[in-house]
Amino acid sequence: MNPDHDLPNHFELLGTDGAARTGRLTTPHGVVRTPAFMPVGTAGAMKGMHWREVRDAGADIVLGNTYHLMLRPSAERIAGLGGLQRFTGWNGPMLTDSGGFQVMSLSDLRKVTENAVTFRSHIDGAKVELSPERSIEVQRLLGSDIAMQMDECVRLPAERADIERAMQLSLRWAERSKRAFESAPDGYMLFGIVQGGDIPQLRHESARGLVATGFHGYAIGGLAVGEPQAVMLAMIDETAPLLPKERPRYLMGVGTPDDILEAVKRGIDMFDCVMPTRNGRHGVAFTRFGQVNLRNARHADDPRPLDEESSWPSARNCARAYLHHLVKAGETLGAMLLSEINIAYYQFLMQGIRDAIAQGRFDEFYQRTRADWARGDIAPR
Repeated sequence: MNPDHDLPNHFELLGTDGAARTGRLTTPHGVVRTPAFMPVGTAGAMKGMHWREVRDAGADIVLGNTYHLMLRPSAERIAGLGGLQRFTGWNGPMLTDSGGFQVMSLSDLRKVTENAVTFRSHIDGAKVELSPERSIEVQRLLGSDIAMQMDECVRLPAERADIERAMQLSLRWAERSKRAFESAPDGYMLFGIVQGGDIPQLRHESARGLVATGFHGYAIGGLAVGEPQAVMLAMIDETAPLLPKERPRYLMGVGTPDDILEAVKRGIDMFDCVMPTRNGRHGVAFTRFGQVNLRNARHADDPRPLDEESSWPSARNCARAYLHHLVKAGETLGAMLLSEINIAYYQFLMQGIRDAIAQGRFDEFYQRTRADWARGDIAPR
């Protein structure tokens, strides 16, 4: 018996083109069109952007961070204020991560046992314990539409023994996470996370173990942590075919537009990354022409916009010279404008991908998009 069949399926596959898929994921707070890019609102806010801009840019779903929110202002406080959507003013679908990755990446003093991870808060140094059960409890208090199982993520490169130990621990934590999630109301979802580093055999074992346990959706974790893109894509090739076709597939923490295009080609449905807003805060725009660094002096006297054909007003109307000035002057508005331009470009890319798959011309879209990036930015004035 397949445990997946015991769980309600909220994902509808609407079309395929090769391995690329387009679908619809229905959550308690709305519908998510896939492939979907989820902007990251780490601490309940999108850095430099208002939620209305995130929505206007075309995002259906955003990501909140369990680690940061449980430490400040606390999951219990957010629950008392009506949950994460009401607290933040984002009234659409929301996914929360388990907190495990931040524990591994932000906490120098941490101890991993079979039962839980113990760490020191980066805010006040207080000792905190995060178990699979507590992670699910926090995510349920937050009220996110999609919760993630607790897992242990190992940074690459790593020794096989370390990767295998973390993968096996994550499988056991997956079962505990699922049991803890059983009391969640109908419509809310829990995703399992495939681990196994850059070792195909371990990826296979993890994927099969998670499918045997049964989840509403499946994520591929432990990638985009320093390994070359070729390794990441190879692990997707190894993993995606083992995941149920009728369930959503989520590649965690990815990535650049190039990464997303390649992963969609391999059957991935959902993505998240801090890159659009982080790069925007550092003066870099994502456009049809690839990445454009507004710090460069070539833009100082250029009255042309970033992309006169863009549907996003700031990309179409703001002069490069003005954006360059804002970035060089350290004005907050520069970071805000570039962040919204980047989120809008990512959503423009996702809409193009969805349309192309639905129309059976994904390969044409793939080739044209890559050709535009390769051609590069318009010539200097």
